[in-house]
Amino acid sequence: MREKKEIMASRKSDKSAMNEPNRLLSSGFSTRAVHAGEDRLRYADSITTPIVQTSTYAFKNSKDVEDYTKHGKARFEYGRYGNPTEQVAARRLAALTNAEDCVVFSSGMSAIITTILAFVRSQDHIVITDDAYKKTLEFCSSYLQRFGVDCTIVPFGDYAALDKAVRPNTRFIFSESPTNPYLNIFDLERLKSIARKHNVLTMIDATFSTPINQRPLEWGVDLELHSCTKYLAGHNDILAGAVMGRKELVDQIRKLHKAIGGVIDPHCCYLLLRGLKTFPLRMQTHNETALAVAQFLEEHPLVSRVYYPGLESHPHHAIAKRQMLGFGGVVTFEIKGTLNSAKRFLDHLKLCYIAPSLGGVETLITHPATVTYYDCNRKQRYALGITDTLIRLAVGIENRDDIIGDLDQALRKSVKRTR
Repeated sequence: MREKKEIMASRKSDKSAMNEPNRLLSSGFSTRAVHAGEDRLRYADSITTPIVQTSTYAFKNSKDVEDYTKHGKARFEYGRYGNPTEQVAARRLAALTNAEDCVVFSSGMSAIITTILAFVRSQDHIVITDDAYKKTLEFCSSYLQRFGVDCTIVPFGDYAALDKAVRPNTRFIFSESPTNPYLNIFDLERLKSIARKHNVLTMIDATFSTPINQRPLEWGVDLELHSCTKYLAGHNDILAGAVMGRKELVDQIRKLHKAIGGVIDPHCCYLLLRGLKTFPLRMQTHNETALAVAQFLEEHPLVSRVYYPGLESHPHHAIAKRQMLGFGGVVTFEIKGTLNSAKRFLDHLKLCYIAPSLGGVETLITHPATVTYYDCNRKQRYALGITDTLIRLAVGIENRDDIIGDLDQALRKSVKRTR
């Protein structure tokens, strides 16, 4: 009788396993990018995860309601609290970053702000590096003060200043790696050492590196954030964000997320899942092409400096080699000439689109002085390191010779006009 019960229990377990989320289907990254987080059996035997386009979910009867509210039955109730398509996207992102849990948001900034607010209260203090994204810095240094939260901004790479900036009421240290636009790389081992010394949390925006090139959680960082709008979705067609980490930390963020309501649309989740399936293939091309472009630009007579962590000339090249498997798809460089030279260079481009953002299949180029920092005067920009001739190139997956050829002809034409 005991043997029969064991067999029946085993069969029940096997049947249940057939429809378990494939979080640990394989240790292969590409396999996880295609399958992780999905139920093995899906509606109508669909290969792709269906789009559950609904704002609310019906209960069968009053008992079904009580099973959910009183006994914790696993099911969906309202769109702001979860969606089946969104759940698959979150599980897949967790698998790709080796995180215990993940929350997906309507944008990268929604992920950042909700995460920050989840861990601070009045009279708290936070530390952030000065090379963080402009809007992140703006929120931390300005808006948080309205709630009585103090913020210290420290120079990126000054670990002594970072250590000194931590106070007894400091809640966390926030930074990016690589940073925008100079692609500085944070030494995550030193960050972990400082954080453990003071018993504070650490948060890293790893959008530029992606889980292919660098996984901060594996270096001891507490929370990893991404703008999924970029490389993870990869097609310049959605806005999305995510935060990953230990379950007890992510649960705090999820609780606030339900109240704030920065939820991602199910159709966007579907597009994110679609993009993740080809993410490893795209990222390999981004890495290889960006390195080739960076090497070309470094040798170009009309370029004064190139910032790319894959180049030995980059100040954090050694850290990047130790922490990263690839160096990403963004190349920042300064051309020779004036502000007008930079504008003429942009105007002569034929393949590269003049547009903000990064991480899509199309090559995009932007001029920080006239786009991101348009509201700053020249003195303010230069204090932040944003020069008149600084260019940020987000390399796509087009043929590398075509990208290089377009950059070369635009550079030469822009200089000829200045003579």
